[in-house]
Amino acid sequence: MDGQEIAVKRLSWSSGQGLNEFKNEVKLIAKLQHQNLVKLLGYQTRRKELNWSKRFQIICGIARGLLYLHQDSRLRIVHRDLKASNVLLDSEMNPKISDFGMAKTFGGDQTEGNTNRVVGTYGYMAPEYAIDGLFSVKSDIVSFGILLMEIVTGMKNRGLFHSDNSLNRIGHTWTLWKEGNPLELVDEFLGGYYSLSEVFRCIRISLLCVQQKPEDRPTMSSVVLTLASEIELPQPKEPGFLLRRAALETDSSSSKHNSMSINNVTSQIFRLDE
Repeated sequence: MDGQEIAVKRLSWSSGQGLNEFKNEVKLIAKLQHQNLVKLLGYQTRRKELNWSKRFQIICGIARGLLYLHQDSRLRIVHRDLKASNVLLDSEMNPKISDFGMAKTFGGDQTEGNTNRVVGTYGYMAPEYAIDGLFSVKSDIVSFGILLMEIVTGMKNRGLFHSDNSLNRIGHTWTLWKEGNPLELVDEFLGGYYSLSEVFRCIRISLLCVQQKPEDRPTMSSVVLTLASEIELPQPKEPGFLLRRAALETDSSSSKHNSMSINNVTSQIFRLDE
């Protein structure tokens, strides 16, 4: 009406989401206000237009948004579907976390929950959630770690494998980390113009976020602090879910039986396949 640009969410016919998830999202967004949570105003941009400074700004913004959900908001919220396509950018390239259709709220001293209906997107799920239906704020930490890897590398988690065609993005990242060559992961479109210390710190944080045991993963408050400082970080352990290609294919075929929201993972931050 007044010329303001908006983002319209359209539900895919093949999506496992429905009216209940839509109502859930509307209720939550109406209750929450934060500069890094979506107000459904944003646009899509291309990978090569995002220099490291902008990418690091996006990473820090997503982290602050998650910190608000996990700790600072009136409701403690687990997003349960954090991924690249659920992060929008405004005109100043500030990230806005969107799509709260799968989100769950915690009250009082509750810190985790469980469900028989696992929803979300394979490739971003914590192992305890995908396998046993257990979710907590530490589930979102895994999703953030994978998203962080994708922003640094410019490649989606499920799309790139090691040269032996057996490891996913997490496995490939861990292999290069052990070999002392983590900077080989950095998106070639950055052309070498980036902060070595920031990139190295981001890769390390991403590996800490995808640890198998929830207790080994950092909290969002520590992630935000670490991104903003040079404090010493612990050494990551080997991630416990270095998915193989065969496992991914099995997951994809079985997802139809688990009401999964399986979509082609394209990004509102950047097109990962360009």
